[in-house]
Formats: sequence, C-alpha cells, structure tokens
Amino acid sequence: MPEPPPQKPLYPKTTFFIPEVYNPESKATESFQIVPKPWKSNPFIPLKRCRLIKNISEAIGNTPIVKLFKLPKKYGIEAEILVKCEFLNAGGSVKDRIARKMIEMAEADGKLKAGYSTVIEPTSGNTGIGLALMCAIRGYRCIIVMPEKMSLEKEVILRSLGAEIVRTPTEKGHADADSHIGVALRLQKEIPGAIILDQYRNEGNPFAHYEGTAEEILWACDGKLDALVIGTGTGGTLSGVAKRVKEVVPECKIIAVDPDGSILANPACKETKAYDVEGIGYDFVPAVLDRSLVDYWVKSKDAASFYIARELIKEEGILCGGSAGSNVLAAMGIAKMLGPTCRRVVTIAPDSIRNYMSKFLDDEWLNAKGHISTENFDVTENFVIEKGSD
Repeated sequence: MPEPPPQKPLYPKTTFFIPEVYNPESKATESFQIVPKPWKSNPFIPLKRCRLIKNISEAIGNTPIVKLFKLPKKYGIEAEILVKCEFLNAGGSVKDRIARKMIEMAEADGKLKAGYSTVIEPTSGNTGIGLALMCAIRGYRCIIVMPEKMSLEKEVILRSLGAEIVRTPTEKGHADADSHIGVALRLQKEIPGAIILDQYRNEGNPFAHYEGTAEEILWACDGKLDALVIGTGTGGTLSGVAKRVKEVVPECKIIAVDPDGSILANPACKETKAYDVEGIGYDFVPAVLDRSLVDYWVKSKDAASFYIARELIKEEGILCGGSAGSNVLAAMGIAKMLGPTCRRVVTIAPDSIRNYMSKFLDDEWLNAKGHISTENFDVTENFVIEKGSD
C-alpha cells in the first residue's frame, strides 16, 4: 500500500533564542493560535500503535489510561481516579512527546543537520532522555545539562543513549551563570552548530500535548471528565492539555500541582526552598506555562508524594515515579473537596520507577531525607489548595 502524501505541518514556526538576550520567562513568539475544531473532527485523531514501526519514535504517544481501584476506596474517594500512564512512552516519560515535536519543528525550520548539529538542553532529566533518544535516531550530537539533585539513574540512561552529561549545582538559580540554564547557554556559544531547543519557551512543548495527550484523554473518556490534575514544571503539559480539554469540556476544572518550595503557584513569592520530588516545580515561571488556565493550585509535599507513589506501585501495580504520587494525591484531594459533582478525575503518571531505584523506593534514602509517612494518612491534610489566578 503506497504511503499517503506528506501533509503541510500544522504547527506554527518557532523562534530560537539569542543567548545574549535570553530570558526563560520571556515569550519567544506570540502564543500559538489554533482555531478550535469540533471534537472528533480534529485531524489529530489518536491512532493505535502499529505492530510494525520504522523506528522507536513511533512508540511515543497513545499511552493507556488506567482506573485506580484500590487507593480511592482506601481513602474514601467516590469519584473515578484515572491515571494516564506516560511512563509507557518509548523513552519512559511524558517528555518524549515534546522531545519528538521540538526535533521535528527544528528540522522543518532547517535548524538541524545530521552529522553537524549538536542539541543542548538544560533539563531535570526526562526531556534530556527524550532528546537523547531522538538524537540517537536522527544522528545528532546531544549534550544534557542537569542539576546535581537529579537521579543517577537518569544520568546512566542518558549516557547509554550516547548523550554527554554536564552536572550543575542544584542551588544555583536559573539566572546564575553556573545553573543548568547558564551552562547550557555557554556551551551553545562555544560549540559550532549547537542549538538549544528550549523547552521553557518552545511552542512545540505545549503543542505536543494539545494535539496528542489531550486528544487521547478526550477520546479515552468519551469527553466526560470533571477535573484534570497535572503536575507543573515547564508548564507545557498543563498548558497544552488544559487548553484543548477546556475547548471541548469548558466546565472541567483544571488543577495544577506545584511542590512545596517552588514558586509556580505564587510567582510573587520569590523565596524557594529545596524539595526532592523531580520533574515538577521551578524558581521561575516558564513562558510556556499559561497560568490563566488553572482553576486551583495544589501545593504538594515530598513525604506525602513519595508515600502515595509507593502505594501506587504496591497496591495498583503502576510502576511510576515520585511526581505521580503528587498528582494522584492531588486528584484524590480535589475529588473530595469538589464532592458529589466530581465524578471523574484524570491525572498523569509522568515517568517511571526506573529513574528512582536509589531514591524514594529506598527506605534508607527516605529516612535520611526525613520523608517517612505513616499509615495514618489523610489525603485532605497533606497539601494546600489555592485558587488559580493570572
């Protein structure tokens, strides 16, 4: 059967930053404009994974959604809690989606050339793994810059994919020359043919979720969901999924999860503190995060997040990372807060147990960090809910 003719790209052009004027909170381009299409006539219809694929990047997306059957009952939650298993993407996390999209967009813009270009990215690890996977397929050199607190497992995976790793002090803020962003900028200047795809401002980040993740959720739920709970890091997942879901289900409540110690829920508060959950939270507001979409912010705590993540693994068999604990805890708490009107809550398990074998799965590590929780656990007492605002 002949392949269908190539279609004109439906994503917008993006502008890659100029290092001298870089600000991760600034808009690289105007917000992407998409004319909403009636549900089920959208061209981005989720397809089942092919049995035979030409390369592993085609195993990104179309991840399953599972209904929790033990934890909600244990904590007295009557609503359905559905978890989208993004750790089943090819590279093991939700970030595979944006890595593929950003690479494709850069290639379409003529920004990447096999055998010459070097992809550099400051990241907490998962975006780096997705990019390293794509670079391995496409033939690009890949350099990943990430803070020291990120797990050794992520570094081992990145090296296995052929990426070069640079570690930076965790305590350095985004504006510091020695931060992961500052070091990435310096490397871009020093290496010919280097490009930072810039997940903090690249519109391919939210767009990958607008056209993919959100549409998959809507189809799986038949357009019926009362609340959507998403952990917030760069904000791309939140912004892309929430934008599309709100177009189809305007009454759906959008809940953003932010770890205690991050400023995303309250940018006016410039005081940050250390937290151990990985992949969510920042000390600045990335440009791709659209805070206007958020109805409620949930401030999560490390101990409770890791406790619920371990329960997801032990009770539900979901081999997730720590931020899934933050999300599911928030989902159950929101369901309880909203009451009988909330019948179905959808959330995301962003990454895999694979990344944290030496961290929250290890009792000694939890004890050393002071993150041990007990069986006497109330989901409504372990986080703070704040009303969303612009």
